[in-house]
Amino acid sequence: MAQLDTITLSVLQAALQQVCDEMDLTFSRAAFSPVIAEANDRSDGIYSALDGSLIAQGSQGLPVFVGVMQYSTKTVIEMIADGRCLPPEPGDIYIVNDPYLGGTHLMDVRFAMPVYRDGKIFCWLSNTGHWPDIGGSVPGGFSASATAVEQEGLRLPPVKLFKKGVLDPEIYAIICSNIRVADQRIGDIRAQAAALLIGQDRLNGILDRYGDETVVEAIAELRRRAAEQMRVNISAIPDGIYRSQAFVDSDGVVNEPLIIALAVEKKGDTLIFDFSGSSKPCAGPMNSVLATTLSSVYLAMRHIFPDVPISAGAFEPLIVKRPEGTFLDAKYPRPVSGCAAEVSQRIAEAVFAAMVQALPDRVTAAPAGSSGNFALGGNDPARGRDYVMYQISGGGYGGNADHDGLTNGCSTIGISKSPPVEIMEQAFPVLYRHYALREGSGGAGKHRGGFGLAYEVEILRGDARASFVMDHGRFGPQGALGGKDGAVNTVAVFRDGKEHVPPHLSKEQDIALKAGDRVRVGTPGGGGYGDPLQRDPQLVARDVRLGYYTAEQARDLFGIK
Repeated sequence: MAQLDTITLSVLQAALQQVCDEMDLTFSRAAFSPVIAEANDRSDGIYSALDGSLIAQGSQGLPVFVGVMQYSTKTVIEMIADGRCLPPEPGDIYIVNDPYLGGTHLMDVRFAMPVYRDGKIFCWLSNTGHWPDIGGSVPGGFSASATAVEQEGLRLPPVKLFKKGVLDPEIYAIICSNIRVADQRIGDIRAQAAALLIGQDRLNGILDRYGDETVVEAIAELRRRAAEQMRVNISAIPDGIYRSQAFVDSDGVVNEPLIIALAVEKKGDTLIFDFSGSSKPCAGPMNSVLATTLSSVYLAMRHIFPDVPISAGAFEPLIVKRPEGTFLDAKYPRPVSGCAAEVSQRIAEAVFAAMVQALPDRVTAAPAGSSGNFALGGNDPARGRDYVMYQISGGGYGGNADHDGLTNGCSTIGISKSPPVEIMEQAFPVLYRHYALREGSGGAGKHRGGFGLAYEVEILRGDARASFVMDHGRFGPQGALGGKDGAVNTVAVFRDGKEHVPPHLSKEQDIALKAGDRVRVGTPGGGGYGDPLQRDPQLVARDVRLGYYTAEQARDLFGIK
């Protein structure tokens, strides 16, 4: 590293990160859909020209994409090499959402663009945005009882959506002919492409200033250091095997829980993750593709060791055995709409439950662990147009060794936030009658879990259809080291004054609604940490005074009279 001093390395690390952050901001600011523009359900990154491995990713993007996008980019590179994709030219942008080609669910649509220097591909820029609809049997794509991926929507292999910088009208027409509210997608497509073009411009500026060779050297050194830092962190964990389980409520078709069985073996400076004891592939949409399973492990370890820089090097000491024969390694045509938003969080929960045994001062009890996917599609007669509304919601985080869990935090897999009520009411024919903290939902513990969210939505005009793909309706988020579980997710639909609770508790699709009907949701609280009887009585009294728990709950849960 004769030409690359420490200061230059640090500057280049920050510069590459800034490129990704600027792509994130451009994407959100230009997008039409509230789920991208307001909830930030998207991510951008820089990837190796050789194998698609992660170089840098935006700090404002969803962590679950930290592993996924490098696998989808790798797939594009491999398919170009063996002739299954047309070779790239400057200005080309590929689109892909196939879950089995390094993806998640169909709604997460990825763009990939090569960046050229002196006529050769220097790297790839890639991003992902959650489209509010991708076709399929129900508005929003979250078919709770799908038994094949074709029922979930349009599946796209890598194809050129932009050719030499120009949108291909034929590919665009095919996409629009297979999705709802297609006229609104052009805004998201243009925003997604603009983010990549901004990234290309900023990256070229860095390369022009420092030189290609220096930046290549910095990328290699940053990867090496990330791997070394992760290995140092792992080395501090006592050798041994740490076991845990997490449960998915059901697959949406068979009303029985799915088991995620995990054994983590710590050996020297590596961790080996074995999910081989998990449930077999399921009939419904709660299967996980391999890329999402791997990414779920990576993001969980990022939660535990957030100081390790994001790059492919950070994943090298994490060995995940391929969970063949389980629902965590879905093959075509298994449905997968719940993999990214729900199953990924159960995988992370299993990692937390195992690692809290090894690192009790560093790992939390289980967070709410559900994105609360609620899709509503219908026609607004006042505006004379169809719509698809997609609502995500937060929940409580788990308590930890230092303090109580965060209330109404974002999902484990991302930094996405619930779109503001005012924006949703402006964009769709709905009224939020109630939107508040869900009192009593935090799991009891020496440090209690954070509280979930309670909201109620009323349909104001027209007819609509509602679908839910959530989780933790049967089992609440796990407490740790004697802490109690957080409250379960609840869903209730009120039609003609009668209450309907989904048979699968957290999953159902195609519920017919009309003006005046309401949907009520209570999201999970986080798990408690430590023995509840050891909680400071003054903190219990404060919680009662603020209405977080009733006096009766304080007595029953914490032993305070």
